[in-house]
Amino acid sequence: MIVRYNNLKKIPQTITNIHTTTVYHHFPLSRYQNPTMAVSSSSLILSPPSLTKSHLSSLSLSWKQLPQNLSLPRHHRRRAPPIFAVVVSMNSKPTILVAEKLGDAGLDLLKSFANVDCSYNLSPEELCTKISLCDALIVRSGTKVSREVFESSGGRLKVVGRAGVGIDNVDLAAATEHGCLVVNAPTANTVAAAEHGIALLTAMARNVAQADASIKAGKWQRNKYVGVSLVGKTLAVMGFGKVGTEVARRAKGLGMNIIAHDPYAPADRAHAIGVDLVSFDEAIATADFITLHMPLTPATSKILNDENFAKMKKGVRIVNVARGGVIDEDALVRALDAGIVAQAALDVFTVEPPPKDSKLVNHENVTVTPHLGASTTEAQEGVAIEIAEAVVGALRGELAATAVNAPMVPSEVLIELKPYVTLAEKLGRLAVQLVAGGSGVKTVKVTYTSARAPDDLDTRLLRAMVTKGLIEPISSVFVNLVNADFTAKQRGIRISEERVILDGSPQKPLEAIRVQIANVESRFASAISELGEIKVEGQVKDGIPRLTKVGDFGVDVSLEGNIILCRQVDQPGMIGLVGSILGEENVNVSFMSVGRTVPRKQAIMTIGVDEKPSKEALKKIGDIPAVEEFVFLAL
Repeated sequence: MIVRYNNLKKIPQTITNIHTTTVYHHFPLSRYQNPTMAVSSSSLILSPPSLTKSHLSSLSLSWKQLPQNLSLPRHHRRRAPPIFAVVVSMNSKPTILVAEKLGDAGLDLLKSFANVDCSYNLSPEELCTKISLCDALIVRSGTKVSREVFESSGGRLKVVGRAGVGIDNVDLAAATEHGCLVVNAPTANTVAAAEHGIALLTAMARNVAQADASIKAGKWQRNKYVGVSLVGKTLAVMGFGKVGTEVARRAKGLGMNIIAHDPYAPADRAHAIGVDLVSFDEAIATADFITLHMPLTPATSKILNDENFAKMKKGVRIVNVARGGVIDEDALVRALDAGIVAQAALDVFTVEPPPKDSKLVNHENVTVTPHLGASTTEAQEGVAIEIAEAVVGALRGELAATAVNAPMVPSEVLIELKPYVTLAEKLGRLAVQLVAGGSGVKTVKVTYTSARAPDDLDTRLLRAMVTKGLIEPISSVFVNLVNADFTAKQRGIRISEERVILDGSPQKPLEAIRVQIANVESRFASAISELGEIKVEGQVKDGIPRLTKVGDFGVDVSLEGNIILCRQVDQPGMIGLVGSILGEENVNVSFMSVGRTVPRKQAIMTIGVDEKPSKEALKKIGDIPAVEEFVFLAL
């Protein structure tokens, strides 16, 4: 269907009549300054004037300026105004853009479900132009999926698939902001990457690449290329994820002593294969060989730099099949020249391909390969199938097990649950901070009180947000709907759920959420319920998440900023005393609330503060005779 206009101002009203849950809610005029616009939705179309009510797997709207030489009525030829067309196309299949080479098995799977456009070596401008007509994009490591790509999609792009593990070439924040799911293929190339790491390790130790080049140059230099043995040497595996673990297994078979550094790896998993987890400084100081298997993040960028090279054992050898950016390449050249690093074997570089005159690449003690970590026939086919299955599943609305950012949740569900999502995360965050040091969180119970039937309340997102609140304050793991259960299981946390069904009309999804942590000690004894568990409970009132119970004490405070909990003797003047201490420290108080079980006995004072009070201020609060205990909590 094509509708023509000679006035752009008429277009937005027409478009907003086509109402979907994903797009068209608010379409500012500035969006129409692009030469091409496309939007899509897989949701129900709600009876616009020009469309009947129906389910569509894909709806596309695009507009463009038509050619000036188009045949027009005579009265239009004199003024030759620009004519714009709104094109509405209905197609039973979504469109998937494959921007880099993918194995045939993966392409066949994609083609069975969608229209597949294989366009390789696109410039950033070409990608931005094409993306407005695509529902999904599949890339490897060579294509940058920037914020501009998501903005150019006009809201149509639903899934980005990264055929491989690393996702540093995808702007995750922009993807999440634009409601686009990002999935990767983390398992298929694990063995290939590990094997390549071992290949570089052994080739470097025995000077294989240099000796090969020497013979081909007509030389016979046996004495020059004397290598070193691996047996009995210490290998530090920096990053003990899937690839790092497989490298460790293989290196053990070569007779090496293995240590590893990974702040998030479970010690029992390392010990199970005979690996000791050590600190970063200990790993680099004691290793004869170092192999890198960490992601590229702000924390790991150039983590091997001048300062850390200086801590290493003289003559250390380094392998990198992870990401080029984790090594300061100029610093590595200096370390090689100084003899601190005897040799390096690199499969990845900060800029790929590296410059032809790169001092690092051309260094005689460096062995290089052109990012071949995942380049085996078996791995390529495996990655193609894995990413194709993830992208197709995501487009069908299924939960993707390999999602690395926000999950795909229907927008109407997100809108309704939004304050409860915040409440669930804040309750988890509050509960875990109440756990005393040394107490491992193992058993968590989440209770939902609601008038809705179980089938009408999907609690997966709420459970995930409780998990997020429990785990993120004590680690740097990012938790979302897809990885929440797996992340909790990895850490040995068992999360059970219970529903309390209320009578009455289910106008709102939930009446209350309660989080209980069993078998732990508490930093705030009053948070322990009669059953001996840390217990916090909250509700949403007027759209605002509020804490309504701590232990068996009723409170009513907004869950924002930071909170100080005080158990006190219930007597006059306590609010003034605490408020004065905070005022003297220039700490702004946002609210105060007092809950009690019996008048003139014990009470819980809850104080909201914008800043964290100094240790001195907190000590003064604790020194008040009527204050029996207190705790500061950051939300």
